[in-house]
Amino acid sequence: MSTTDLTALSGLELMRWIQSVRPTEADVPSIGRLLGMRFDEVEHGRIVISLDTRPDFANPLGSVHGGIGATLLDSVMGCAVHTTLPAGVAYTTLELKVNYIRAAHTGGQTLIAEGNVIHVGRRTATAEGKVVDDQGKLIAHATTTCLILGCD
Repeated sequence: MSTTDLTALSGLELMRWIQSVRPTEADVPSIGRLLGMRFDEVEHGRIVISLDTRPDFANPLGSVHGGIGATLLDSVMGCAVHTTLPAGVAYTTLELKVNYIRAAHTGGQTLIAEGNVIHVGRRTATAEGKVVDDQGKLIAHATTTCLILGCD
């Protein structure tokens, strides 16, 4: 495990560290590791994460469970907000609104999620996100409101 003091990093620095070090591939327990998330693009106010579907993601109907899409959206939107925050300031999701457009398949389909910040204030931030499949077809889109913590 790294000796990097993660608490001293700004949100953008932390997201870039995750992108370069890839702790999801190491022995660092996280939702990213569990689902096989890859941090493809990291910018101030914008994140792109992808994952490959697998049979473990199936709902009773055999398509990807909506919770996988919601988790992917919550991750990209929250991480996009995080890129705008200074070191020592955290956030948590207050509200998540997801619209599902079509089902995703469990057979190794790549899902690509993009999250973009809409607004960051003193106490709350908002962001929007979308998930597309490897053919560019929209799977789901969402908005979130995050509570900013530790800004006093």
